[in-house]
Amino acid sequence: MPELEFPEILTSSRFYLELKLDGSKDSVDGYFMECSGFQVNQEAIEISEVTPQLWGKSGNTKGRVIRTKIPGNATYTNLTLRRGLTCSTTLWNWVQSVQNSGWATQRRNGALVLYNQAAEEKFRFEFKGAWPLCYKISDVSASGSDHEIEEIEVAIEELKRVSPTATNAS
Repeated sequence: MPELEFPEILTSSRFYLELKLDGSKDSVDGYFMECSGFQVNQEAIEISEVTPQLWGKSGNTKGRVIRTKIPGNATYTNLTLRRGLTCSTTLWNWVQSVQNSGWATQRRNGALVLYNQAAEEKFRFEFKGAWPLCYKISDVSASGSDHEIEEIEVAIEELKRVSPTATNAS
């Protein structure tokens, strides 16, 4: 009897999120070790229609009300990206560009990529039209031994899961 092959469970220790800002001279502008907010919500629109159908006990009541739900707009939650604080000012400069009325030209694309234990790409979420809403650095303490954390929250316009083989082939 042939053995069944189960898909490998992807572990949280084998992922990174990379952010590439258009016009940057760096190959990647940010690697993040923690992210949250990868969520898509589908709105439901309820439609009420009155049909010409006869109904009721005696069968002479006209106009039966029928309610139907159809899909509406998809909405995407904000992404929160965290990493150890670095000397790079790329994220800060991005926030400043948006604050200086440049948000329309500062929307960026990125991807969350997960790898298997052989370091092969197995999972990819791509997001589009991201721009920063909030920038935060953890409290700094000279007496502490914790790493300082840089956090940025970004709004996104689109989120989709794509096949890793499709992105590797291109």
